[in-house]
Amino acid sequence: MTEKTPRPYGTLLLFLFWVGLLAAVFFWMLPGKKTVPPELQAVLRPAPKPLQAFELVDQYGQPFTLERMKGKWSFVFFGYTYCPDICPTTLSTLTGVMKQLQTDSQGRPDIQVVFVSVDPQRDTPDVLKDYLKYFDEDFQGVTGTQQDIDGLTHQFGAGYMKETETTPGEYLVSHTSSIFLVDPHGRLLAAFSPPHNPNTIVDQFRQIRSLF
Repeated sequence: MTEKTPRPYGTLLLFLFWVGLLAAVFFWMLPGKKTVPPELQAVLRPAPKPLQAFELVDQYGQPFTLERMKGKWSFVFFGYTYCPDICPTTLSTLTGVMKQLQTDSQGRPDIQVVFVSVDPQRDTPDVLKDYLKYFDEDFQGVTGTQQDIDGLTHQFGAGYMKETETTPGEYLVSHTSSIFLVDPHGRLLAAFSPPHNPNTIVDQFRQIRSLF
């Protein structure tokens, strides 16, 4: 009787097992690889999202592009100056966040707040400049054409909708109330959902900064 030659399936499976094991060990030993704390899992994106180039203007009429976010941590909030409640409350929260971060050893030179108006018909650069004086004059107020703003909101997944005018020129705008975090590499990293607490945001931001 002819002896059958053993098939090499067992050897191949064993080889693939060891390759997978070594790959997993290598991945987890990469420099800077850290475990994400449970309290950040609902805040951080599954993976950082690189933002694409955009062109808007700030409250001083100067170009505001993606390059203005490079090298800084940016808290980004979409709203409008005629907002009756959510926007002033959120900007007040961000004022508290920045005051707390001022006490860190790094200070706040590499941190900025960017308020993007979704109501460019009424929110001119001058209107934004006057409005932000009530919170923090270092905040960046950003506006532009409706098309350019729509392009940026789409990148963030920040929806908004202009409601029916009550009288000519008087209307509300429903909009996303989350605060977004962009890292110094221009990547959308996290989103802080309401209700917002400055102490919680500061604590979570410090943890995120230590991870990235």
